[in-house]
Amino acid sequence: MHLQVLLFATYADAFGATEIVLDLPDGATVGELVTAVRARAPHAALPPHPLVAVNHAYASSGSVLSTGDEVALIPPVAGG
Repeated sequence: MHLQVLLFATYADAFGATEIVLDLPDGATVGELVTAVRARAPHAALPPHPLVAVNHAYASSGSVLSTGDEVALIPPVAGG
């Protein structure tokens, strides 16, 4: 299945882009997507557990994805 993945903060920095396209098997989960994204940037220090939004709603790692879903990876951010 074909998925658009929006990247923010350290994820965007690691890829030098704000979005990438991933092809995953049908029935893939959010957790599998995060693993696949991290595997594409093996030398980057990426947060292992970003917040994930699917079609503008937060999703858990076990949520099943569908073709055409828009997924956003939002790493934890600190500020002050």
